Amino acid sequence: MDDPSSPGSGRITPVILSGGAGTRLWPLSRRARPKQMLDLTGGGSMLALTAARVADAALFAAPVVVAGAGQAEAIEAALPGVGTLILEPAPRNTAPAIALAALAAARDEVLLVLPSDHLVRDGAGFAAAVRRALPFAREGWIVTFGMKAERPETGYGYIERGEALAQGVFEAARFVEKPDAATAQAFVAGGGHDWNAGIFLMRAGTYLEALEAHAPQIFEAVTKGAFAASPAQSIDYAVMEKAERVAVVPAAIGWSDIGSFGALHIVSDQDERGNVVAGPGLAIDARGCLIRSEGPLVAAIGVEDLVIVATADAVLVVPRAESQRVREAVAALEAKGREELL
Repeated sequence: MDDPSSPGSGRITPVILSGGAGTRLWPLSRRARPKQMLDLTGGGSMLALTAARVADAALFAAPVVVAGAGQAEAIEAALPGVGTLILEPAPRNTAPAIALAALAAARDEVLLVLPSDHLVRDGAGFAAAVRRALPFAREGWIVTFGMKAERPETGYGYIERGEALAQGVFEAARFVEKPDAATAQAFVAGGGHDWNAGIFLMRAGTYLEALEAHAPQIFEAVTKGAFAASPAQSIDYAVMEKAERVAVVPAAIGWSDIGSFGALHIVSDQDERGNVVAGPGLAIDARGCLIRSEGPLVAAIGVEDLVIVATADAVLVVPRAESQRVREAVAALEAKGREELL
């Protein structure tokens, strides 16, 4: 097996993307306190948990964090002595953000790109998947990691596995964006599709070559120091759906993007009635509820499948199955210029 600690092999450089705002978790998540800065699972901030996941010095070098210009102080507080902090002049999505990290690296340096706000319960399994992918990344493949599709989730993208390249490594045959319920059900039943977690392993030079070939406007803007002029595109759209040598490593490692309060309910410890209570709260004859308060006592009586979140200045109540609709509240607050978003 490829040993990253052997002479001349070089360790993997983690690239932690921390530019998101996580508005689907409003009112907990705000512009000044985005999702990755929150302790959602009781183990510390999502950013700190992500950094801990790549702390094995035998496998990983010091991380590079790519973040928005206004997040510098918060990141330095969450990660004292962070390896390298690259600040984006403007938010332009993941493809340009990753390019900043790739340009700062040596061409043969292997980068592990990962979001700052995802949950991985099996750290050892995560490291094993990275080691399995490493030889292919060194050979010029862009490797993505497919998370086991545990339910017909319509809020995630999927990766279809193609031909096997090695034990536990496949060509990525196709990327599918957020399918409808029937298609998602067929994917889960068929067993040949995995959730797209947005985690990638590749040489810096491999990524820049693919970006130049498939998204030249992004490549030109970033390499010429005109980052704000770059199109705002995800790596999936700009590169992954178009590149030739793309592999997928399936992994069952307890992953969640915690992209909604519904997802947070799934990954949290529940009582015998399926309730999750964090902070001052009471669930009386309630079932399937997520109750979270940062201030006032919240008492939920005789209700089912609700999300109730209270902060010092806002209260959210939404059916758990419709928790993705929090973005509608955010949009309404933005239209009104309300300070509860700040």
